Amino acid sequence: MVDSAQNITVTNKLFIQKFVEGLLKWNRLENSRQMPWKGEKDPYKIWLSEIILQQTRVEQGLKYYQRFINTYPTIQDLAKAPENQVFKLWEGLGYYSRCRNLISTAKFITEELDGVFPTDYAAVLALKGIGPYTAAAITSFAYNLPHAVLDGNVFRVLSRIFDIEIPIDSTLGKKIFIEKAQQLLPPKKAAEYNQAIMDFGASICKPSPECAHCFFNKYCKAFLQNKQLALPVKDKKLKIKERWFHYFILEHKNTVAVKQRTAKDIWHSLHEVLLVEGDKKLKQYELLEQIEKSFGIERNTYKIESVPAEDAQRLTHQVIYFSFYKLLLQKKINIPHYQWINKKDIKQLAFPKTLQYVLSQNL
Repeated sequence: MVDSAQNITVTNKLFIQKFVEGLLKWNRLENSRQMPWKGEKDPYKIWLSEIILQQTRVEQGLKYYQRFINTYPTIQDLAKAPENQVFKLWEGLGYYSRCRNLISTAKFITEELDGVFPTDYAAVLALKGIGPYTAAAITSFAYNLPHAVLDGNVFRVLSRIFDIEIPIDSTLGKKIFIEKAQQLLPPKKAAEYNQAIMDFGASICKPSPECAHCFFNKYCKAFLQNKQLALPVKDKKLKIKERWFHYFILEHKNTVAVKQRTAKDIWHSLHEVLLVEGDKKLKQYELLEQIEKSFGIERNTYKIESVPAEDAQRLTHQVIYFSFYKLLLQKKINIPHYQWINKKDIKQLAFPKTLQYVLSQNL
């Protein structure tokens, strides 16, 4: 029994060694995936790229990364920038809590750490908005510290080559994958290996994998059983909440009523026009009755202009349905929490993507 266990251990080590060596060779000779932050050693730039790429496709995140680096070349530049300006630069990228955390962490490092980014994993992990994956990415890429990254690409690669059917979103699954990822990491080549396995997952071991071009297809346990499309396994299904946002563009001469969202909800710190939210789509007469009752906007004090725009936006846990109306008011009215902003200044404020587009077309 001891000899059998030892043989299994030796076989497993050889399997891991073959994969790691093959991956690093593929990275050197075949990996053509180009990104501006690859090979970067500045922890600020690495951190910025990782925060932007959370919940964002690389193709979309690239232009935002370049804008931020051009506008704020250093973390001190970002820390002292007006928050509205930072949110405006982030506009359209979504998941705005990332932007709030970006601002908070930039200020903390600048004011409390003399502008010096932490150099050890625990200190980086303690920063606001940084989880285990991002901390591993920063410390391995900037300082070559031996911390394995574990993003969606890496989960997919590991689940397939080792044929792991345990759900990646389960407590046990996360523990096993963390251990497996760390087990494969060559300590002295952490930066190279981490970048290589993420690139491999993004370009070869994709959701629809290109197994014919995989250097490891003779050994991949999922491929040998023709089950690569069944991995990785996820256990939990998201419950999707539906919300209806009925927006009113209140306009008086050259001004528009606008407020900043301050509640702990989606789009916190962004701006919006008058909102009536419902759990279903409300008819126009129902909405007009509600704004008269809730905001004191009397029927004989405005003219309705058509805004032929309806849209929907899918977020992680919810779907937002939009409808829009434009009211031309005879006089300004005082609506708590709303300010009357000159139309030419509207473009300086950050709005949710759909609302920003509608305003640009109707002001």
